[in-house]
Amino acid sequence: MLGERAYPSLKDVPIKIDIVDVFRRPEFTPAIADDAVAVGAQVLWLQSGIENEDAARRAKAGGLKVVMDACLATVHSYLSRPKKR
Repeated sequence: MLGERAYPSLKDVPIKIDIVDVFRRPEFTPAIADDAVAVGAQVLWLQSGIENEDAARRAKAGGLKVVMDACLATVHSYLSRPKKR
């Protein structure tokens, strides 16, 4: 899709990963958090409607920042707006 290459796992991505943006059901997120730690990501971002405290705990223990139940595009759009004076 859109010419982007897909990989079977985070460990197969040949470049540095900054943000692991997760669109999976909450029960799958602890394993994803473990993989994010293993590849040295900086942030585990669980999209709107996705929360898992175990995944958050694992990611934080591995040094990652964690965001849960928030849309990355919405937050980016909000933070990118010019401030009103």
